[in-house]
Amino acid sequence: MRVAVAVAAVVVTAAFGGAAAAARAQSPPFPPPNASVPREPKRLAHTLLVTTNALDDAVDRWRTDGNPSVGGARRDVQLLALYHQRIYRLLRRDAALARRVFELLPSGLAREAHSIVGAGRELRRITPAPKPRTIRTRRPLPVGILLRHYRDAERRFGVPWHVLAALNFAESAFGKIGSDSAAGAQGPMQFMAATWRAYGLGGNVHDDRDAIMGAANYLRASGAPRNLRGALFAYNHSTAYVDSILGYARLIERDARNVYVFYAWQLFVRTAKGDVRVTGPGR
Repeated sequence: MRVAVAVAAVVVTAAFGGAAAAARAQSPPFPPPNASVPREPKRLAHTLLVTTNALDDAVDRWRTDGNPSVGGARRDVQLLALYHQRIYRLLRRDAALARRVFELLPSGLAREAHSIVGAGRELRRITPAPKPRTIRTRRPLPVGILLRHYRDAERRFGVPWHVLAALNFAESAFGKIGSDSAAGAQGPMQFMAATWRAYGLGGNVHDDRDAIMGAANYLRASGAPRNLRGALFAYNHSTAYVDSILGYARLIERDARNVYVFYAWQLFVRTAKGDVRVTGPGR
C-alpha cells in the first residue's frame, strides 16, 4: 500500500528533521545513517510504511531518471534502504515486536514484511559462528549490469533470474563480500574449488558474470528449473538456506523493485561483539 508522496514527504521530514523543517521542505530529506528506529509497535509500523513508500519512490526515480547500469545506488536510495534494512534487522531480532508490528500494517505490506523477516531469520540460522578473520569488501557491479547477467543466465540455462538474484544477494550481498568464506568458498556466488572446476564453464570464479553463469549451470545440472528446491539443496545442504533463497526470490519476482532495494542494503558482518556494518553511508 502506498501513501501520497506529499504526505510521505512531510512524515519523513518530521521524523528526521523536525516539524519546522517539514514546513520548509520542498522535498523530503532522508534518514541519516544512524537515525533512531522506534521501538513502540504503532510508531514502528507507521515508520516502516512511510519508509517503504519513500524507498519505492526513490527506486522508481532511479530506474526512470537515472542509470542503474552505471555506478552504485543513488544517495537517496542508499539512505532510505539502510534505514529500511535497520528496521527489518530489529524485527528479525525481536519476534514479539515483529508480530505486533505485522498486525498494524496494511495487508500487502504485512505479507511482504513477514516474508523479509522470515527469509532473514532462516539465513541467519545457518550463518557460521564468528571467527577472528578479516572480511574484505569490494564495490559491486552496477545493479543494471547484474540484472543483464541474471537474465542471460536464465535464457541459457532456464533458471529463473530472480532465483539467481536471490542467490547472489545471500551469498555475497551482490558481490560486496570480496573474501573467501571460512570454508574456502570463493567469488560472488561462493563456489568451492572442485565444484567450480566441474560447473564453472572455464571462467573466473571471481568474475560476476562467470560466477552467475556457473551457478545457473550447476542449478540446472541439479534439477532446476523443474525442481528448484532440490537444486538449491544441492547448492547448500540446508533446508533453512533453501527456504531463505526461495523467500527472497518470491519477493523479487512479485516486485522487481525489491532487487534494487536488496542491492542497496548494506553488509553487516557478524562478530563476537555483535553485528558491525562495514559498507555504506557513514563508513
